[in-house]
Amino acid sequence: MTILIADDDASIRTSAALLLKSEGLASVGASSPAEALSALDEASIDLALVDMNYCQDTTSGMEGLELISALRERDENLPIVVMTGWASINLAVEAMRRGAVDFLEKPWKNERLLAIIRSQLNLRESRQKQRLLRAENRLLRKELGAGSSPVAESPAMQQLLASARRVAASDMPILITGENGTGKTLLAQYIHRYSHRADATLMTVNMGGIAEQVFESEMFGHVKGAFTDAGRERVGRVELAEGGTLFLDEIANTPISQQAKLLRLLEEHHYERLGSSRLRKADVRIVSATNADLDSLIEQQGFRRDLLFRLNGVTLHIPPLRERQEDIAALAQTFLEAALQRYDSQAAAFSTSALAAMRDYAWPGNIRELHHVVERSVLLCSGPEISAEDLQLAGNMSPSTGVRSGGDMERMTLEESERWLIEQAMKRHQGQAETVAEALGLSRSALYRRLEKFGLSD
Repeated sequence: MTILIADDDASIRTSAALLLKSEGLASVGASSPAEALSALDEASIDLALVDMNYCQDTTSGMEGLELISALRERDENLPIVVMTGWASINLAVEAMRRGAVDFLEKPWKNERLLAIIRSQLNLRESRQKQRLLRAENRLLRKELGAGSSPVAESPAMQQLLASARRVAASDMPILITGENGTGKTLLAQYIHRYSHRADATLMTVNMGGIAEQVFESEMFGHVKGAFTDAGRERVGRVELAEGGTLFLDEIANTPISQQAKLLRLLEEHHYERLGSSRLRKADVRIVSATNADLDSLIEQQGFRRDLLFRLNGVTLHIPPLRERQEDIAALAQTFLEAALQRYDSQAAAFSTSALAAMRDYAWPGNIRELHHVVERSVLLCSGPEISAEDLQLAGNMSPSTGVRSGGDMERMTLEESERWLIEQAMKRHQGQAETVAEALGLSRSALYRRLEKFGLSD
């Protein structure tokens, strides 16, 4: 972080620079408005500390006001803190009107100056992150266009998307349920796009990927000194999603000890940063998703019933791919077209036998597995049409159930067998990461690395 110190008094610039250095902040000095503008053009400046009076006019503050306007014209997001030994209410009001964010009388108190600078730098960082996320969201929507909508050839998916569009217009919490790989994240994006918050941030949080020890800091932020390593303030995910949508993926994996804090956010729409007693209002829409049986978790005291009541204002269930066979061919074609843009392949279409094989397959990995199979077939195909053999679906599934059987493991690769074992454990334990990790003899973080590797987290 670099602070611009604009003051015609060298002792003021030196004093401020030493104070900032003690806080780990770099500074650039300027003795005149012209030097200040040159510094802004030549360096990356995060905040400007600007005197109101210079050599040409030592009392009116006009040079300072003009400098504020010029700085704001060059960088509309630059925090500008003004300082002067000739303070007046009218001057302060005019400085704020021109774009200053705070006003300080000289001689200043170090504590107040540092408090103002820390606050403005944190606010700038938060706003930069929000602008970046919004820009990424706009770019994503532009790149994906209509193709970002879930495929809905089947009556079940058409009805689901119609329901999603209706509830998207409200701010009611939505709980998305469905097996791994069914497209819960894509449906959350679809809901956000049809909401009145579409131009704001969609903040996705993998609730199972946050360690319990840092949960509160990650979600709600913390103030400097809140704990041993808290050397500076941190903006939490809730604040980054302000005005937009907060998507809580894998909500069932939220530590039970932290669920009360989420409940408070949903009930009161307020939160506190860790280490602070100041209430902050949260203007966010909550969408959550899970592949777990929350009712069973409640019976096992692994999930709060009152939290579920708050999360499931509306519940949208995505059917597994085996129950929406009309969508398989359309999804496969979408994935084929995307793969052909990345890989050099002669494949241009699916053969009749390939389409039949995909229709008859049970797809335990749902859409994610279909995506993987299509990409692999594009690489394996040696002609203009992808054959059933190129899909390599036979031999990994039991014909009667469509589920991998233990007897097939001897024909699997090590990677395939590891994936199969993880899938079975996830099903047995309703997606509870901690229980699954313990059953497999893995740490929780090791389990999540494998889930991400095999594309099993949604």
